[in-house]
Amino acid sequence: MSVALLTDRYELTMLQAALRDGTAQRQCVFETFARRLPPGRRYGIVAGTGRLAELLASFRFDRDDGSLDYLLQAGVIDDDTAAWLADFRFGGTIRGYAEGECFFPDSPVLTVEGSFAECVLLETLVLSVLNHDCAVAGAASRMTAAAVGRPCLEMGARRTHEQAAVAAARAAFVAGFAGSSCLEAGRRWGVPTIGTAAHAFTLVHDSEQAAFASQVASMGVGTTLLLDTYDVAKAVERAVAVAGVDLAAVRIDSGDLTMLAGQVRQLLDSLGAKQTKIVVTSDLDEYAIAALAIAPVDTYGVGTRLVTGSGAPTAELVYKLVAREGANGQLEAVAKTFGGKSSVGGAKWAGRRLDDSGQAVEEIVTVLPPGTAPPTNGDIRPLQVTYVNAGQIDPVWTGQDGLQRARQRHLVSRDELPLHATRLSQGEPVIPTLVNHG
Repeated sequence: MSVALLTDRYELTMLQAALRDGTAQRQCVFETFARRLPPGRRYGIVAGTGRLAELLASFRFDRDDGSLDYLLQAGVIDDDTAAWLADFRFGGTIRGYAEGECFFPDSPVLTVEGSFAECVLLETLVLSVLNHDCAVAGAASRMTAAAVGRPCLEMGARRTHEQAAVAAARAAFVAGFAGSSCLEAGRRWGVPTIGTAAHAFTLVHDSEQAAFASQVASMGVGTTLLLDTYDVAKAVERAVAVAGVDLAAVRIDSGDLTMLAGQVRQLLDSLGAKQTKIVVTSDLDEYAIAALAIAPVDTYGVGTRLVTGSGAPTAELVYKLVAREGANGQLEAVAKTFGGKSSVGGAKWAGRRLDDSGQAVEEIVTVLPPGTAPPTNGDIRPLQVTYVNAGQIDPVWTGQDGLQRARQRHLVSRDELPLHATRLSQGEPVIPTLVNHG
């Protein structure tokens, strides 16, 4: 697979025309931002920037992988454009919100600076990565907030594209999920992996007790036994009979989870298995998790609703040209002004104003003319970091270490927001965005 072909055709047709007319080398600034959050959401979560930086290292057009030959044979580009692409390496700068950070409407989530040619090529890759990962992370953050400290586990690999499953597991981990069923997420990103047995394992055995005995013999009493294949109450008794009171956990995957969790807890306690945890799964989302707060549930397993953004499958991010090199060689602001999709021109600096208690009260987005220093107010926390400088990717934001930093950043950033940020009712962004036009 060619990472460079994970793009739209019109980026290459624009490139070809710009190479012919001489505008390809104009220095430009592109910004990724959301004009609005998904309906009812009070904040967004940045996820995918570390993954994007790693993909950028492989963003190449060459004949070895067949990408250039395909583009030529399909008539997408001419020979001169192919020659330019063969030597292409992104040499610009990419800045943006630190991964795990909260964002709001008009937040400059990612800024790409370089020639028009190299920046325009990245549009689709930037948006496909960030719109997906930010959507999953936004849903995951709402779920972990609703869980109020109880662990959440990602189990959605069978409900999405095979590659999206890996990205979703990573994004969920950024936003506080404790583990994932996806093994590739464990290998590639170091996300803790979880999983024991499905109903098929119970059904293939001659009895439920035989299935439990086999699982415990293979995995030990630290395993999780699935209760709801036949009769939940009888399954609890069989589970304790087989594994003893040191059984780590049991799982319920259907039925009235609140009622069943209460019954299972009572049965486990009566049998002496007071330390055995209860895991619940079955089409959970943030609302179901919040409703289960009164139940004796220890861990939530979430699949479909998580990997599809829990009703918001995209973060609604766009990628727009906001500044270009003018006739005098200086950057000048540009912006679309017609219709409901207008934007604010000019490269921007972003910070978050905090009150005396450290709580966020306002998002500050300031257009900075070339050579202007960013604000230095003591009550404003700067939000942007540099991911790529003159084509060099900063490894601090990538790999497993970068992922752990993003996970910690999410906790700090969400805790900084006003308390009503985590309400699940419909609402406006929890803090306003003030855009200073410079």
